[in-house]
Amino acid sequence: MKKDGIEVKIGNSAFYFKLSKLLDEKNISKNKLGQDTGTDYKVLTRYINGDIERLDLIVLERLCNYLDCELTDIVELKRNVFK
Repeated sequence: MKKDGIEVKIGNSAFYFKLSKLLDEKNISKNKLGQDTGTDYKVLTRYINGDIERLDLIVLERLCNYLDCELTDIVELKRNVFK
C-alpha cells in the first residue's frame, strides 16, 4: 500500500483506493460499515483492495454519507503519473 492508498495503474494514470485508511482514521471496522450501510462485505473488500473495475455510484454515495466524507477520500484519480 502506498501512502496515498492502494494504487491501481490504468494507462498513464493511477486510481488510489483509500477506504482502508479512512476506516482506520475513523476507527470503524469493515464489518460495522457493511452492516450499517447495507453494503456486502465482498464489495467493501474490493473497494479496500482496489480490486474493482467499475465504480458503483450507489455504493459510493452510501459510503460518503455514512463516513461523512468526499468521494476523493475513498477513491482518487491521479492523471499522468506514469509518463
